Amino acid sequence: MGHAKGCIVGCDLAHAAGNLHLSLHDDGPDFAAWCSYKYLNSGPGSLSGCFIHERHHNADLPRFAGWWGHDKSTRFLMGKDFHPIHSAEGWQLSNQPVLSMAAIRASLDIFADAGMDRLRIKSEKLTAYLEFLISQEGNDNIQVITPSDPKYRGCQLSIQMKFPDKRLFHHLSVNGVIADWREPDVIRVAPVPLYNTFEDVWHFSKILHEGLLSL
Repeated sequence: MGHAKGCIVGCDLAHAAGNLHLSLHDDGPDFAAWCSYKYLNSGPGSLSGCFIHERHHNADLPRFAGWWGHDKSTRFLMGKDFHPIHSAEGWQLSNQPVLSMAAIRASLDIFADAGMDRLRIKSEKLTAYLEFLISQEGNDNIQVITPSDPKYRGCQLSIQMKFPDKRLFHHLSVNGVIADWREPDVIRVAPVPLYNTFEDVWHFSKILHEGLLSL
């Protein structure tokens, strides 16, 4: 993602954090934000994250200036002027929820041990295997609408039904598959490389096959 002079570029990384290898500084967006409840093993209402490119750390941009983003060395002097920390910390409004941060830290430690490069390699193979098994199904009622090129997708595949029937989604759910139904006709599935296996993907394909036959 290039940065055009005079143009503010932002991005939402809700489906990218913990899913793709990101190089935000080098790619050049001005700002980015993401949640932690999708691929970072959190839950609804947990922490979000933000990125502010270093070229803006000293910029006089409009912001919600919070006490917690004030320079730490002078914060408790309670002066009338705001002196932001020269990092993303300078955009904080208040203190962080410690208990939520402890849980996220435990998850991030696991990601650090596994390595995003290795996770991404496994992810591409795992999702490609899932796509292959779905294509082998040969059922005209379903098609994968996610791009086939790994460069343009994460681990998730969106399966569209030609003849929408939510009974297929319910069949997956009662057989232990945690997926997502999006009206009117899409089932989203994501084999996550950190804890899903190729055997899991194979079992999913069998459950999907049985569900399609039952419609």
